[in-house]
Amino acid sequence: AAGRAFPFVFGGDGAGFACAPDRAAEAGAALAAVRCWAAQEFGMELRVAMVPVAEVRAAGLDVAVARYQPSPGVDYAMFSGGGLSWAETRMKAGAYALPKAPAGTIPDLTGLSCRWSNVKSRNGSILSVVIQPVGAASGPEFTRLSEKVISIARHLERAGHPVPTEGAITRWPPPGLTLEAHASHGAIPLARHKRKLLMVTLLNWFFLRWKIPVNGFDPAHYTVTVGRNADFRKFDDGLKMTLDCDAGTQKKLRAVLEQAAQDGTIRYGLCEQDEAMMTCIVPSILTDDHVHFIDGAAGGYTQAAAGIKVP
Repeated sequence: AAGRAFPFVFGGDGAGFACAPDRAAEAGAALAAVRCWAAQEFGMELRVAMVPVAEVRAAGLDVAVARYQPSPGVDYAMFSGGGLSWAETRMKAGAYALPKAPAGTIPDLTGLSCRWSNVKSRNGSILSVVIQPVGAASGPEFTRLSEKVISIARHLERAGHPVPTEGAITRWPPPGLTLEAHASHGAIPLARHKRKLLMVTLLNWFFLRWKIPVNGFDPAHYTVTVGRNADFRKFDDGLKMTLDCDAGTQKKLRAVLEQAAQDGTIRYGLCEQDEAMMTCIVPSILTDDHVHFIDGAAGGYTQAAAGIKVP
């Protein structure tokens, strides 16, 4: 909101965030604008809602936020306390819905892009993992289970990080070109803007492919930083991971998760696929504060969550 940082988490098929009360109106307008844009551009109906933290606490839950810094340039929020999950459930029931924005409203999606190619698994498969505590808030048992799961994944190369140390690769035209065109064309006709993006991304590809510095931009540094900044692990009232996983590690994870589910500690879902994908927010290619959201390329978190069995 107006250049101010706020805690947020991207969950694959949705996102959650927290803002101060004096920014609520501005944040609500931004959410309503995104909903309007999604309907106009893709025919997709989004749910958007804002829930006062006071009402979360009145329900016996909370919205606790911690910061996780994977690299010097960025940090990500981790939510616990059960409040975010409760708010999502209430939203899906129709509560706290925001009013619709006027037709034609265009959100500010500056920096949103999908220019990297999908990342192929090096270890066997890309495993999307969604683990939720049984009960509204995560307690010591769930914390121990999460630590055990992360410990198992830590034995993988880069602890299961799908993006290699040297960074992701890009091809031209990028697979997300059409999506980026929809996100950034504004009042410009989509076809014309897409042609412009073809030229822009061709130049980007050239400098990234050959690692040619230009006007203060260091492609080699930028590419490596993409991997450092990516959020392949996250916590939003539950643990989510996108892992480049071998068969042996996947077997261990499944065994631990299945036992915990039988013990009544968790619910979980998994989705196995060949590739991971990245969606990016890049305020500037000259600074290291660009963020990259990793998900499985064939269903990912959405498919894993859909496989969760509710007792």
